[in-house]
Amino acid sequence: MEWALANLLNHPDVLGKAKAELDARVGDRLIEESDFAKLHYLQSIISENLRLCPVTPLIPPHMPSSDCTIGGYHVPAGTIIFVNAWSLHRDPSLWDDPESFKPERFESGSGFDACKFIPFGMGRRSCPGDGLANRVMILTLGSLIQCFEWERVGGDKIDMAEKTVMTMFKVEPLELMCRARPVLDMLLS
Repeated sequence: MEWALANLLNHPDVLGKAKAELDARVGDRLIEESDFAKLHYLQSIISENLRLCPVTPLIPPHMPSSDCTIGGYHVPAGTIIFVNAWSLHRDPSLWDDPESFKPERFESGSGFDACKFIPFGMGRRSCPGDGLANRVMILTLGSLIQCFEWERVGGDKIDMAEKTVMTMFKVEPLELMCRARPVLDMLLS
């Protein structure tokens, strides 16, 4: 969520589109799971955020049970294989302008090539929490956008420098200011 908010505040036009989509499709009630199917742009924002800022840049190791060929290389059975999702998601041969935050690349569904977009891994060994994580992200980010006006502290863009241990962290913690939107007053009254 920290990366998603940082990306949105560095791209106010994207935040504005997300806010407009929530206002038009959800209205003056709080976002619910039944709204997800009609919030395509919000889902695209989350996918683009996971592409640029995967929770775990290295997919947990895999080991083939029999000899195989991967990318033209012979891989013997029992070899430990690490997949660098961070690098794959920023590969210029797979993505147009890979360093830019462009949720529109996922709007038509074209960005969901299972071999190039793998924030939760792929195949039989993919993360079993993928579906739950996506629902929680849509609900949380949607609620934050719907209920608050967000601003950067100071006028500068948010520093997106990253630090990786097991998961990917921002070097500088995110600091934002928020103000309640009118919909929050209606929900609380």
